[in-house]
Amino acid sequence: MPSSTTAARRSRSRPAGVSSPWQMFLKGFVKHPVMVGSIVPSSDRLIRKMLAPVDWENCKLFVEYGPGVGTFCRPILERMAPDAMLVAIDTNPDFIRYLRHTITDPRFAAVSGSAADVAAIVADHGFAAADYVLSGLPFSTLPPGVGPAIAAATHEVLRPGGAFLVYQFSPKVKDFLTPHFTSIDHDMEWWNVPPAQLYWGWRD
Repeated sequence: MPSSTTAARRSRSRPAGVSSPWQMFLKGFVKHPVMVGSIVPSSDRLIRKMLAPVDWENCKLFVEYGPGVGTFCRPILERMAPDAMLVAIDTNPDFIRYLRHTITDPRFAAVSGSAADVAAIVADHGFAAADYVLSGLPFSTLPPGVGPAIAAATHEVLRPGGAFLVYQFSPKVKDFLTPHFTSIDHDMEWWNVPPAQLYWGWRD
């Protein structure tokens, strides 16, 4: 498995003219506030707690919705096996361009598209199913019908035993999960701005 230092080195360099993560995050929030959950990136403690239940040895495909500037992408790559893959899906072309410029790990792919189309995106990358899907998308503020469509598509694309990892600032997200996931774990991360609700929906 690649060391943390190696993974960090692959993603640390930023070509001239490419904005800093904070500049990109603020720009994305201003342009698409209903698609970006917070104006502040997730804390390290939230990231560690959210990813703690993942069985990295048996994870071959990890998918993230709304990766933004890659706050979760880098820790995921540090933990993933050498033969695993991370597919990050975002509707914001600015974030996709940024990620493609700043993360050069061969196990990483940034895809411009909708999370509702995750099955087709997973198939395009040669997989039948995903082991884990992570989302920080603000389900309660998405356009009508989009949240339920994403939750349904995610349940279908997960392998049995896989999980949908969701961090939100409103507990209303559970309403999107319960129609599809019978086993849902919940926790809170108070050391975050704002404090976050953490959910893990397990695929039967």
